[in-house]
Amino acid sequence: MSRRRRKKQTQQLAVAARLGRTAQVKALLRAGADPKKPDADGTTPLYGASVHGAASTVRVLLEAGADPDAESGHGDQGTPLCGAACWGHTDAVRELLAHGADPDLREDHGTGCSPLRWATQGGHEETAAVLRAAGASS
Repeated sequence: MSRRRRKKQTQQLAVAARLGRTAQVKALLRAGADPKKPDADGTTPLYGASVHGAASTVRVLLEAGADPDAESGHGDQGTPLCGAACWGHTDAVRELLAHGADPDLREDHGTGCSPLRWATQGGHEETAAVLRAAGASS
């Protein structure tokens, strides 16, 4: 596959993931798109899907090999679990945890907020409860 085609697929995958277009994400993955590759802004498809609460898309990306703990962005985003917890996307949080996301992993390379802190600060009690049940302690 050409470099230009890969770049286009990466961008298409990031947009489809962010919009929760699971069928399109599946098609792009079948065509060879890399679920781990960030777009030009540094956003991973998994982060985009997580922060927008697209739980079924999150599941597809994780099953395709996306890293549940990979930081996204160039210092301005965070981990998929922090993104989902911040907005109270409980189903996305469940998917991430079921696929091995660390419930205590702080963003910004360990110096930022934890998923539990994001959930509690946002008043997302159900999300916080799911994180605590998974072992989150901070």
